[in-house]
Amino acid sequence: MYRTHTCGELSLANINKQVTLAGWIQTVRKFGSITFVDLRDRYGITQLLFGEELNKQLDETALGREFVLQVKGIVSERTNKNPNLSTGDIEIKVSSFSVLNKSVTPPFTIQDDTDGGDDLRMKFRYLDLRRNAVKKNMELRYAVNRAARNYLHENNFMDIETPFLIKSTPEGARDFVVPSRMNSGQFYALPQSPQTFKQLLMVSGYDRYYQVVKCFRDEDLRADRQPEFTQIDCEMSFVEQEDILKMFEGMIRHIFLSVKNINYTDKIDVMTWEDAMWNYGNDKPDIRFGMKIANLKTAFKKDGIQARGELINDAGFAVFDNAETVVAIAVPGAAAYSRKQLDELTDWVKRPQIGMQGLVNIRYNIDGTYKSSVDKFYNEEKLKQIAAFCHANPGDLILILAGKEEKTRKAMSELRLELGEKLGFRKNNEFKLLWVVDFPLFEYSEEDNRWVARHHPFTSPKPAHIEVMINNDPVIHNAAEYLKHPYADIKANAYDMVLNGNEIGGGSIRIFQRDLQEKMFTALGMSQEEALHKFGFLLGAFEYGAPPHGGIAFGFDRLCAILGGSESIRDFIAFPKNNSGRDVMLDAPSTIDDKQLKELSISIDKKSPATN
Repeated sequence: MYRTHTCGELSLANINKQVTLAGWIQTVRKFGSITFVDLRDRYGITQLLFGEELNKQLDETALGREFVLQVKGIVSERTNKNPNLSTGDIEIKVSSFSVLNKSVTPPFTIQDDTDGGDDLRMKFRYLDLRRNAVKKNMELRYAVNRAARNYLHENNFMDIETPFLIKSTPEGARDFVVPSRMNSGQFYALPQSPQTFKQLLMVSGYDRYYQVVKCFRDEDLRADRQPEFTQIDCEMSFVEQEDILKMFEGMIRHIFLSVKNINYTDKIDVMTWEDAMWNYGNDKPDIRFGMKIANLKTAFKKDGIQARGELINDAGFAVFDNAETVVAIAVPGAAAYSRKQLDELTDWVKRPQIGMQGLVNIRYNIDGTYKSSVDKFYNEEKLKQIAAFCHANPGDLILILAGKEEKTRKAMSELRLELGEKLGFRKNNEFKLLWVVDFPLFEYSEEDNRWVARHHPFTSPKPAHIEVMINNDPVIHNAAEYLKHPYADIKANAYDMVLNGNEIGGGSIRIFQRDLQEKMFTALGMSQEEALHKFGFLLGAFEYGAPPHGGIAFGFDRLCAILGGSESIRDFIAFPKNNSGRDVMLDAPSTIDDKQLKELSISIDKKSPATN
């Protein structure tokens, strides 16, 4: 028997007990005739005491960091207790030991505050995973997985696996493709999601399905993306939107309580996409703090509310007069910002990632007076009107951006989040959930002069908009007039769950009638032949009594990262890829030999930059 206990379970209750432990050496500390060793495993650290009788043997063995060690000894009470360890009240007086395996010197220190950089730790990820900080991330990931499964099981969902080798039907992100040796010249694709399979399971009568499943997308990477990622994928039959929202609010509340011991009892607000864009500039707003965007002049219409151009127009200030939109936020307590701080904010919005030309500021001083960077054009009365429209209070700083509608709104959204971070409004230990609903069903592709699905081609229109979709020709004859096309106003029966400004889940009520699905494919520019080639199996299934159904998929890696207080999902994936999509530990992707290529009937263009 290699061990009777783990390195994290012994306590004063085990005093005088004979035990056997095994693990990795964390540290070795010699004090004259005695030696202390910290022995580590997945469960914790236990201090070992090697007395004078074993020191000579230790000197001959020369224990080092990360050696695999087995010891036998007696549990004793420590004289210098360590309250930071679960085993800090005891130590093991070692009677015998055995080195099970030696280790070369690790390339970085295996402790929380390691000296290893990202690339080095990714190359030796099997060592990085030994660190306590990474282990806690893996434990949290497992806890979220277990909590979700328990909740779904209790609510009659079945865990059903779906294939990884499927047909390529690219609609958005690129597919990863896999050559078939037995079907020369043909390829499988790895699924971007199990979307069509879970709909087919609804047709099959499995009315509550789920899967914690790998998905694959060959797209450019950022810190929050991986080429392979995990979803909690769910589907239900005979449901409407409210049924889905209620069910999965329950799941998230259950995960919060099980994993973080947070009893999330707050009502989860439901916000329309239009309100999110109007007030926050994006469709996944962080509502932990205010600073809503005020549209001083805008082309973005909202429920008949008039643009407020009269506040700023005709003052001779060309930046505002000639802009498509002018948006503002009131920053609480920031009127005291120094000139240097204001210049830093201006430089921030001028960065290429943001792309604005400048930033206007209005100080609403504590004494009720105003001072702005546009005093030449706007008198105090006009500045007062602007401040009132922005809901500013004395001591607040009003920041204003002007330019093209979409770009400016996005820039102000980013500035709001940046200031929320700087001012401490975005706390990692505070969680705020939100549903965003009523997205547009379609987006207009200027490049292709056609409609594209905002979510995916299987999302149903809102019931009231189905007739609009069926009874109108989707063809866009004049690109300049696309906003006036009836399809521009069709809302999707879709919903996203947002947590702290991150989309953690998204789904929709699906199309389940063949004629409506064919109309959707036509609207997206697919010919009948193309639709049958790509999705004939689904259209055929809809002719055999498909039930109304809908579902949702949660970004499992992202949810874990937020609950763990991290910005990057890589921290919560055991073996992640880097930002170039490479596994630097395995050195993958890699070339394959000519024999394999020949078996797959594939030839490589040696002149291609990708092969050089």
